[in-house]
Amino acid sequence: MSTTWRQGRAGNTTREKMAGQEDPVQREIHQDWANREYIEVITSSIKKIADFLNSFDMSCRSRLATLNEKLTALERRIEYIEARVTKGETLT
Repeated sequence: MSTTWRQGRAGNTTREKMAGQEDPVQREIHQDWANREYIEVITSSIKKIADFLNSFDMSCRSRLATLNEKLTALERRIEYIEARVTKGETLT
């Protein structure tokens, strides 16, 4: 019967530690791991945001370059038409 009591008491000690009454060193280690996991999540999120922003930047630059080419072509066409109108030529 004393063996059962010791096993039961040992189980209670383990449960007590799990309930928040850990050794200060273990508590510090657990807190350190929790902090490291939190930092890893934040770091990963920052990397994802940076990747998205870089991708968005490249996409915007590409679209703006295409738009710039189209505007340049339109400006040239307008200048050509203005020159023909000034000379009195017909547009047909």
